Amino acid sequence: MAEQSAVLRQSACADTPIDRIGKELRKRIASKDLLLERLLIGLLTGGHVLHEGSADLAGVALRTLADLIRATFGCITTSSGQLAGDVVGALVGDPGRGSGDARPGPIFANIVLADGIDRAPPGLHAALLGAMQEHQITLGGATFPLPEPFLLLATHEPSAGPRCRPLPLTQADRFMLSLRAERSDSDQEPEPALLRAGRTRSAPAAVAEPRDVMAARQELLGLHLDDRIEEYVVDLVQATREPARYGLERLASLVRPGASPRATIHLALAARGHAYLRHRERVEADDVKAVAPAVLRHRLGTTAKAKAEGISVEDVIACVIATVGVP
Repeated sequence: MAEQSAVLRQSACADTPIDRIGKELRKRIASKDLLLERLLIGLLTGGHVLHEGSADLAGVALRTLADLIRATFGCITTSSGQLAGDVVGALVGDPGRGSGDARPGPIFANIVLADGIDRAPPGLHAALLGAMQEHQITLGGATFPLPEPFLLLATHEPSAGPRCRPLPLTQADRFMLSLRAERSDSDQEPEPALLRAGRTRSAPAAVAEPRDVMAARQELLGLHLDDRIEEYVVDLVQATREPARYGLERLASLVRPGASPRATIHLALAARGHAYLRHRERVEADDVKAVAPAVLRHRLGTTAKAKAEGISVEDVIACVIATVGVP
């Protein structure tokens, strides 16, 4: 199903802060509407994004987004020798005598790029995932909240090399959405969006504030999600775990281990975000279908049989969406 991006569809009668953010993002970064929309959905829902590919364009988009909402931006470039303290910060001094000072790390920002999460050692993985889950950091026994809204995008490249540590599916499950870098038609063709962003890298004027994003988040949670759509969300996720129950017996030997219960929560939330960007008051089945690949892709693995037959995770998800009906 071809998706029409909300970033391209601005309502003629609506001029909300989120509309203005989307409009300005399009001015700065052209032809990457799916990336921009997924970032907005993550920002609106409080979910985080796993991006497969280079951090160049994602970094430009995140920094621009931070400028547009007058928010702080943090950049973490991970390496195999990096410590958790390099990212979350440290307590400096003598906390036992009450003289310790908290020195926050780059995670203390509204919008954070974690470049190369697959290069991070396990301790850093745990620190990043903990911050994403709890929206707070503990230093020397004291707890410090992260600023809101808080959005983290982590990049990874599965073929980057032997020193990389791909995220296990159980850790990737913490991310709401996953994206793959959109490719140019020719490997030799420069990314037009990146070129345009480079020409206009002067910080754009803010068109919204962090409080506008938090207000929009509350409005989003108020969208109507009826029982029929809730059941559809549950069925899509369960079909990845129990394919035979939904007439998808062949998938049982192709996919593992199936999406987690957290996927159900994230799919419903992302569908709300998709509907909100389209100025709808209720979530429809098309909203669920539109975001399902981004919500499910990083939560599923394929078996050796699937790989031998050239069947990808995307193929599995497309089959599930095509087969599972709306109640």
